[in-house]
Amino acid sequence: MKLIKEIDLPGIGKKFQLLTRSGDKIVVVVHDDGRREIYHYYLEDPDTSISMVTLDDEESRVIAAIIGGMTYRPKTLETVDVAFGDMLIEWYKLEPEAYAIGKTIGNMCIRKATGGTVIAIVEHDQSKIVNPGPEAAFQNGATVVILGEKNQVKACKYLLSHGSIQ
Repeated sequence: MKLIKEIDLPGIGKKFQLLTRSGDKIVVVVHDDGRREIYHYYLEDPDTSISMVTLDDEESRVIAAIIGGMTYRPKTLETVDVAFGDMLIEWYKLEPEAYAIGKTIGNMCIRKATGGTVIAIVEHDQSKIVNPGPEAAFQNGATVVILGEKNQVKACKYLLSHGSIQ
């Protein structure tokens, strides 16, 4: 989580604004009568709401239990999808401040620097680049699919985030 702002709304309740790691903005207004309004804003235009949902107190608590993992705890499928021998394939979502954004695979010399290989890039709009060449550029919100041994994948993720190897 990047930032949560809490704002008192006299006579209404409280407003909570969350800026997620992926750059999305979510606002939750908790009314004094127990209602909750949840707003989701466009990544490209953080002042324009995409959608709004109103929940009563009971519905809010059910949603909180689901999101909080009290009713189901998911497996870690988002990080390691496939492992075979010493090799693994890992999905890594680029955060807005990632060093790699706007750079290409070739600019970053990923394979030479880390030993890991970028085998796909899934863009924020779900379009895919499978087996990307050195000219493929990294965009904000993209998920990079990396193949390599554990230490190679770790080095590749660090390089994408920070522009160097630990």
